Amino acid sequence: MVLFSYVLTGVVFLVSIAYLYLRSRHNYWRDRGFPYVREKPHLLYGHMEKSFTKKHASYINQDLYKDLKSRGEAIGGMSFFMIPGLITTDPELVKTILVKDFNVFHDRGVYNDAKSDPLSAHLFALEGQEWRVLRQKLTPTFTSGRMKQMFGTIQQVADEFLKYMNENCHREIEMKDVLARFTTDVIGTCAFGIECNTLKDPESDFRKYGNMVFEQDVITVVKFVFASLYKNLAKRIGVKLTNEGVERFFLQVVRDTVEYREKNNVQRNDFMNLLLQIKNKGRLDDQDGESVTAKGDVGLTQNELAAQAFVFFIAGFETSSTTMNFCLYELAMNPEIQERLREEINQAVDENDGQVTYEMVMNNQYLDNVINETLRKYPPVESLSRVPMYDYTIPGTKLVIPKDTFIQIPVYAMQHDEEFYPEPERFNPDRFLPEEVKKRHPYTFLPFGEGPRVCIGLRFGVMQAKLGLITLLRNFRFSPTSRTPSQIVFDPKSFIISPSTGNYLKVDKV
Repeated sequence: MVLFSYVLTGVVFLVSIAYLYLRSRHNYWRDRGFPYVREKPHLLYGHMEKSFTKKHASYINQDLYKDLKSRGEAIGGMSFFMIPGLITTDPELVKTILVKDFNVFHDRGVYNDAKSDPLSAHLFALEGQEWRVLRQKLTPTFTSGRMKQMFGTIQQVADEFLKYMNENCHREIEMKDVLARFTTDVIGTCAFGIECNTLKDPESDFRKYGNMVFEQDVITVVKFVFASLYKNLAKRIGVKLTNEGVERFFLQVVRDTVEYREKNNVQRNDFMNLLLQIKNKGRLDDQDGESVTAKGDVGLTQNELAAQAFVFFIAGFETSSTTMNFCLYELAMNPEIQERLREEINQAVDENDGQVTYEMVMNNQYLDNVINETLRKYPPVESLSRVPMYDYTIPGTKLVIPKDTFIQIPVYAMQHDEEFYPEPERFNPDRFLPEEVKKRHPYTFLPFGEGPRVCIGLRFGVMQAKLGLITLLRNFRFSPTSRTPSQIVFDPKSFIISPSTGNYLKVDKV
């Protein structure tokens, strides 16, 4: 009985300590004199309580954003699970964080560990000098000249896509899955030089493991929160966020591809070819065969190369396919916009001697407007994150952001703010007419981020999305069916913005 009493006392003591610790985490900003959101945080989940099954993070952050902005706060405290974080509402402060004081806010605060979790050590997650060196090496791979070289490869996949659609049109098609299979084939051939044939085989390994990357469960979230709170400890004990099966598959694919290409001296106009040049020379050959220094003459290791190919694949296939999917949904729901875009595309092709070329694809103004409006309503990543490398005083205030504080820039919320975009739920490409763009603060439209850490592959992503849409709209008309939702709801289990249901559309030949 005495032993039981001691044990019970010990348990009560430990629970009390844990409770007080968690409460102190949630009172972090109040204790430091910062404005903070009024909603009471959950003891364990903070303000993310509904993120597992009820609400996508974009909606949660939009509520926090509205709460702070309604009180005129440029920034305010919140709880990202147990992590005290900040959320911004002021575009000028966003500009300061992303550009003006980038030397302070150059890191995203994303956990990575090249030793225990090799695929995590990619450009998106790396920090400090490691990021700077790798960014300098990779930047020349995404010039317009390099994209133009890859255009023919993407066009071949688009031709196969057209064949598939011709065989399956004149009926209702679930476009979300079809578009993901198209972009998987594009990225597979450009990143790995492999014909994935996902359009013909939806159960291909690339599709299977690509989907697994974007699935989040409680265990993954717990590991993510732990690694974010205790980075050094997480690295010491070897915390791995990448799924074991995903890691094995992609490391093996890269290993086999590199070995085959180097053994047989294979040259292709794709991303893998450029990575191999950097791996072996520390630089790229320019379009005329001369060497172009990739700003750092040290090459890439096999694992470093694999990590970059991996992030190029996962970032490219999912974000581009969801953008195309949302765009087709809006065009089906707004047939007058669809017809106008089709006319603009056909006119551009006719004026280009009937040829679909890189220049024609990338320089169609109305197509730009339509895609930008799609990215405004449905930014692939709903928030950007930054952490300061040392204590930072917000300009014009006495508020000091402590070193390593997690700061969220709520892209989705800002792009649905009525102050910047009246009737934000209405799909209106004319918002992106040059004269309309000039009226807005430039940092209220951030689908790819901004500043030195702007998405390095944005040109490629836009190119494949545009070519896919041109291929479809020149040949098919899209209209809603009884299964097309009147309003899209985002999947709370996906950490990118993705619809919770399929996109069923009637597809007819033009």
